[in-house]
Amino acid sequence: MNVVQENVLVGRGVAVGSDPPVRADLEQVFRAVYPRVVAVAARVLGSRDEAEDVAQEVFLAFGRSAVPAGEATGWLSVAAAHTALNHLRSGRRRTAREENAGGETVAPDIADAVVTRDERRRVREALARLPRRQAVALVLRHSGLSYAEVAAALDLSPGSVGTIVRRAESALRKELNRHAPSD
Repeated sequence: MNVVQENVLVGRGVAVGSDPPVRADLEQVFRAVYPRVVAVAARVLGSRDEAEDVAQEVFLAFGRSAVPAGEATGWLSVAAAHTALNHLRSGRRRTAREENAGGETVAPDIADAVVTRDERRRVREALARLPRRQAVALVLRHSGLSYAEVAAALDLSPGSVGTIVRRAESALRKELNRHAPSD
């Protein structure tokens, strides 16, 4: 690229260098869709802090993408679910390593909290074992998206969303039963 071309690009607001330009509509899309992206990720992860980290990753990727603005909500919702599932899977491995290194002790007076936390962990682990499409459809639907929104986000017919969600719920129950703790 010569100096004249570079000056023209810089004059048009295009960043010149190794990083691709950031979308002009990023701030507008961010303000409109951020709560939904965090909600989807939080549904998978169970932690708003972790969900906000996922949202940051997703919006960074979106900012450098060529996704049409009209498809942004669906794309971001699916990306949030995928990224959160990836974090969940990597977090499970990290937790196993930490427990092998010496887990934390739990005081008996917080037994109810531990049981609830353990149940949520089991559900998240079972969700992470589902086929990706089923897990994403289930997360999106239970995050408040309509059948039409889930269908658009996953490029499905609206009529098939209910079937996929029901199959995902059934598969989730089977996973939970298969890996149920023995008393």
